[in-house]
Amino acid sequence: MKDGFDFIIVGGGSAGCVLAARLSENPDVQVLLLEAGGSDRHPFYHVPAGFAKMTKGIGSWGWHTVPQRHMKDRVFRYTQAKVIGGGSAINAQIYTRGNALDYDEWRQRGCEGWGYEDVLPYFKKAEDNDTYEDRYHGKGGPLGVSQPRAPLPICEAYFEAAAKLGIPRNHDTTGEKQDGVGYYQLTQRNARRSSAAMAYLAPNRGRKNLTVLTGLQVRRIIVEGGRARGVELVDGRRLTASSEVILSSGAIGSPRLLQLSGIGPADHLKEVGIPVVLDQPEVGSNLQDHLDLYAICEVTGPHTYDRYAKLHWSAIAGLQYLLTRSGPVASSLFETGGFWYADSEARSPDVQFHLGLGTGIESGVAAMPNGGVTLNACYLRPRSRGSVRLASSDPVAAPLIDPNYLEDANDRRNSIEGLKLAQAILAQDPLKPFIKVERLPGPDVKSDEDYFAFICEHSKTSHHCAGTCRMGSDPEAVLDTRLRFNGIEGLRVVDASVMPTVVSSNTNAPTIMIAEKAADMIKDDWNP
Repeated sequence: MKDGFDFIIVGGGSAGCVLAARLSENPDVQVLLLEAGGSDRHPFYHVPAGFAKMTKGIGSWGWHTVPQRHMKDRVFRYTQAKVIGGGSAINAQIYTRGNALDYDEWRQRGCEGWGYEDVLPYFKKAEDNDTYEDRYHGKGGPLGVSQPRAPLPICEAYFEAAAKLGIPRNHDTTGEKQDGVGYYQLTQRNARRSSAAMAYLAPNRGRKNLTVLTGLQVRRIIVEGGRARGVELVDGRRLTASSEVILSSGAIGSPRLLQLSGIGPADHLKEVGIPVVLDQPEVGSNLQDHLDLYAICEVTGPHTYDRYAKLHWSAIAGLQYLLTRSGPVASSLFETGGFWYADSEARSPDVQFHLGLGTGIESGVAAMPNGGVTLNACYLRPRSRGSVRLASSDPVAAPLIDPNYLEDANDRRNSIEGLKLAQAILAQDPLKPFIKVERLPGPDVKSDEDYFAFICEHSKTSHHCAGTCRMGSDPEAVLDTRLRFNGIEGLRVVDASVMPTVVSSNTNAPTIMIAEKAADMIKDDWNP
């Protein structure tokens, strides 16, 4: 392995792949991308329906949360990607951006340059949209963004059911308005997943100034004289960066590695036996995530994709996909949804729906033996804040992940209201030909206490963790608004951890946007 790179990027996920591709556009810059996980050669990483395998362990670290003290000590499986492409290689490929007001609030909180009009050009720069090219969307970018290939009639009935409750149809929830239900666009190209690895890395692997190494875990960032000089791998090897070390390991991985490097809350680092390099109490704090609740109904016939879990139906679906690039394998299984209000006075939609074309799709979610449909509902702007801490100084030990779900009474109230709204949609007349009976929560769940008991047993992460290395202009911020680490030169963080507040949607597209914007900042700052 050669040494002497200008930039070392730690983490080959959505942000890391973008940075590696964009920074290596300059042939005079030597870029190294390190990923702890393996390659994405397995076909499950590329066919859209492969998502059904992902939350059950493929390409994941296998981590769990600590017991959630506001949810009867429930422990959640907490899927975090461990594969090149990161979350973009294992997610449901849903392309959403959040609400314009999310970014304007970032700016109002002191993140100058991160308002909606500031970030919109970077969303467009990334996009290769197969439908739209307008003020809100771009064509010709690296990331495939497409209309779904495999919707079912029950999806149209879902739109009609929502309309009965006054929720309008919205054909582009990433356009002028977020409000309403519709088909999500997907990070796909030609009915294949367009992960950051496929979109940004694959076309540029031949660059002589870009080195991509998988299966290598970083033990710590080397800091000397107040400057990040490089990284030390778990096997003891050291690699140097003459310009910057860039952490792109995600909202869990980045604060974890910082703390392993002695950068974080001094009291905690001393507790686990790590020498303190810099006391920064906010590293690993401010963890936010969307808690996903769900209603599940049994269907009256083969209206969803549940039957394709059986071997012979799976083989038929595979053949259909190979021949026509359509059918169940071309579906992300959650390409239908939308945004609406749990709190009627909210400044913008505060609940997101994902209509699952089957049951038991994600780990821990019940499956209906006769087939069914799932409607997920998550409250989008939680006030609860959690943390990421170390269990020990062992670099291969799982971290202590505490989303601190439902600490805030507002989160609990609006989460339950969102679930009730999902039930109401499923109960409307347009869905009656498709739905036989609601199985979960079911008729016995009536009071708010009943609902609370239900969601303590039946809920999951939305995989939207953010905020643990937040940027800002205040003295406590981990990063400045150019994503440079406050207190250590030559160190940046670029991933969902930089968000001051989690966006009101899925987080993959915003993370790619952050990396696109960061790449321009790094190029501007580069001084060989």
